[in-house]
Amino acid sequence: MNDLHQTLNRFNHHRLRPTLVAPPDFDALITHQRTEHRFVESERAAVAARAAAAPKDADGFVRWFEQLRLDGPGQGDMLFPWLAKEADANQMEWFLVQEVAGEAGFDDLVALSQLQLPARAKLEMARNYWDEMGRGNPGGMHGPMLAAMAEKMSLPALPIVWESTALGNLMIALACNRHYAYQSIGALGVIELTAPGRAELVNAGLKRLGVEAGVRRYYAIHATVDVAHSAAWNKEVLHPLVSDNPAVATALAEGALMRLEAGKRCFERYRCELW
Repeated sequence: MNDLHQTLNRFNHHRLRPTLVAPPDFDALITHQRTEHRFVESERAAVAARAAAAPKDADGFVRWFEQLRLDGPGQGDMLFPWLAKEADANQMEWFLVQEVAGEAGFDDLVALSQLQLPARAKLEMARNYWDEMGRGNPGGMHGPMLAAMAEKMSLPALPIVWESTALGNLMIALACNRHYAYQSIGALGVIELTAPGRAELVNAGLKRLGVEAGVRRYYAIHATVDVAHSAAWNKEVLHPLVSDNPAVATALAEGALMRLEAGKRCFERYRCELW
């Protein structure tokens, strides 16, 4: 699994980077895309039964989706209270290295996923993107905030577990392939739904370890702002999409569950490594 996800990670790095030249080997590109497709379809099959049970009416679907915060895969994992109250500095650094490695760039994922969507959903995703971009202020951009935290904490170069790499690969695959557009929207929405509680506990652990407020700003912000982001996403993106076309409910549910399962897999591996 490690070799598979390292290969896909390199593919994604080159795939998303602006360049002036075409790929030197289109056969290799197609091979990577087929590998990616098999990976996503395997993840999709694992959640298919639960996703198929999601309601197809907009009100019912949003209620089902919001319930994932409580009973979705990986929710309430004991890793995070432990990080808040017990992890030492080295253990917290190891966790943060994995977190940074698995971050696929929420702003870019939103930008890729909103292509050709109906106006109401597109506008909410634009508002979300603008927040991710610091509302035009470079110092408020969320992605660089995470990178700055890693730099200021001088996080060490450590081996990255394949589960973390797989998480990033999954998110990029969903956002880059339009036949997974609704899965991507579901996955992004469930991040907004479930991240605040975890971010709050990580922030508490960093504060306990003496990390300055400016350094841990990424986690402090996501402990609060994502609550509002989630409510708006559910109301302005998920609800109208399902209302307009009930058939997309299953795909949205698949994306949410795939993302949660990938996160759960990470949390379990992290506990194995740290405990």
